[in-house]
Amino acid sequence: MNKLLTLGLVLTVLVTNVPSVAQEAGLARPQLLLRETVQGMPKGERQEVRVLTASLKPGDKTVFHTHRFPVTVYVLEGAFTLEMEGREPITVTVGQAMVEPPHVKMTGYNRSNTEPLRVVIFYTSDPDTPFLDPIQ
Repeated sequence: MNKLLTLGLVLTVLVTNVPSVAQEAGLARPQLLLRETVQGMPKGERQEVRVLTASLKPGDKTVFHTHRFPVTVYVLEGAFTLEMEGREPITVTVGQAMVEPPHVKMTGYNRSNTEPLRVVIFYTSDPDTPFLDPIQ
């Protein structure tokens, strides 16, 4: 019984003191914006990672297209609306991220009449794979 009491006190001290260590000034901590399990990632020995930026003026849209692998979009400014075939439109705003699935026909929009849109795009693919495939 004495060992259990000692163990309980040690755990209590550890748990109550850990948050103060985590709050120490000057320590950078990443903030999770998006966590999603995806299908369709490249399976080869090597992958190519691309980080792109895109700016869309008010009313601009992307070409109707597909991607061969999932694409992650992070909004820096404005609001990004993605319309995918057979699905409801999705809109993400400043500080939010989303994953575009592979092999789905889609178009991205800046639906604002006044505000520009800026995004960062993360794409992992087999080497030399086109970023998108336009749909005619």
